Amino acid sequence: MTELTVVDPRPARSPGLALLLLVLLEAALVVSWSGGFVGVRFASDHAPIFLILLWRSLVSGLLLLPLALTWGPRLRWRDVIPQMLYGALAMSGYLAGFALAIGFGVPTGLVALITDMLPLAVAVLSWPILGQALTGRQWLGSLIGFAGVLVASAHSLTLGTVPLWAYALPVLGTLSLAVATLLQKRSPSIAMPVHQSLCIQCLSAAAIFSVFAGYEGSVLPVMNVGFIGGVLWLALVATLGSWTLYYMALRRSSPARVTSVVYLSPPVTMIWAWLMFGEPLSLSMAIGLVVSLAGVIIVARAQPKTGVQGHA
Repeated sequence: MTELTVVDPRPARSPGLALLLLVLLEAALVVSWSGGFVGVRFASDHAPIFLILLWRSLVSGLLLLPLALTWGPRLRWRDVIPQMLYGALAMSGYLAGFALAIGFGVPTGLVALITDMLPLAVAVLSWPILGQALTGRQWLGSLIGFAGVLVASAHSLTLGTVPLWAYALPVLGTLSLAVATLLQKRSPSIAMPVHQSLCIQCLSAAAIFSVFAGYEGSVLPVMNVGFIGGVLWLALVATLGSWTLYYMALRRSSPARVTSVVYLSPPVTMIWAWLMFGEPLSLSMAIGLVVSLAGVIIVARAQPKTGVQGHA
């Protein structure tokens, strides 16, 4: 009896192509993630920070809602509830942590430095949450990337005269995002399409931010060009763009590799500021960018080949 061999008509995706797509995805992630600071700068002159975060999340969620309801698997509460938790941790916790710190007077440069310790937070928490210990090369690359952030940001670091406990806020925000990242990697609900999970997370974050915005004074939008333009930029680029890319990259690689790419965001943000606002660049920024890039490359090269997965 002759065996029949079934040939899959779909072309196989080569490892090289999958790696190239992942690198392009990560490059787009860095650009869009860094661009979020531009929108905050536009809008913060016209409204309190939590009002900006509220409308950023609400507009993003409402734009995604029709797509989330009509395209993809049927939404079930057992899948929706974990996504609401991730929205509270990854968006509300992270964004509120550094926004509150800046509001209490913690210097922006120091807040940026603390929040960019995300890869180290993921590295520390990977073992208790995922049972995955980082290799020596991954630890080395993470520490080199962090050193690059220190070099690039050193010129802007001052302690200031603010309550000591306020410095814990960006630390808690960073840990919140790290926990959400690892929980999503472990959760079976990771199979939910990105547009559905992001919609749920945005609307959940908007509900939380509405409480803080109401405490600040009002939840109504400020009807001027600066606020509307800033919110649209944040919704389209910093939320729909960067968070979609973040979760897409997370599904194709390890949390250690994806979060190590975030180390490139402070220097790239400085380039954004130079191009759009004429803020000066310094030699330390350029050196920091090169050092951070070296750390990211070390982490990426330490990634097991099975960690880069092609998806249709």
